Amino acid sequence: MEERESDCLQEHTMQFLEMAFRSDRRKVIQNPDGYGKNKGSCGDTIEIFLTVRGGRIESVYYETDGCLNTNACCNTLAEMSEGKSLEDAWEIYPDTLIEYLQTLPPENHHCAELALGAFYLALADYEKKIQNS
Repeated sequence: MEERESDCLQEHTMQFLEMAFRSDRRKVIQNPDGYGKNKGSCGDTIEIFLTVRGGRIESVYYETDGCLNTNACCNTLAEMSEGKSLEDAWEIYPDTLIEYLQTLPPENHHCAELALGAFYLALADYEKKIQNS
């Protein structure tokens, strides 16, 4: 088992590993400004919770039952979107996450799509709430 973990650590950049093992943004937020939930064909589910202040994303939290690759994508998404305007947040794409992570395995690129799908749903939810208020 130790050899397998060592191989995993050697296969990835520090950037990937930091995002894969980070857990401070992994929590459910009650009454978020925007909420999105997406389930992939792989069975992983991601929920995104947004806090928006002054037209900018203040915080992104998430919950997932997915693997380390999914966790890495969720953390990268949060890192890249916090502080951005809503308009700029819509410009984050799966390839943006994949490039940042550098060593996300090709067979797990769908994890970036899954995370962005939940994020886009959360952005749309926020915009709908603003229009209806």
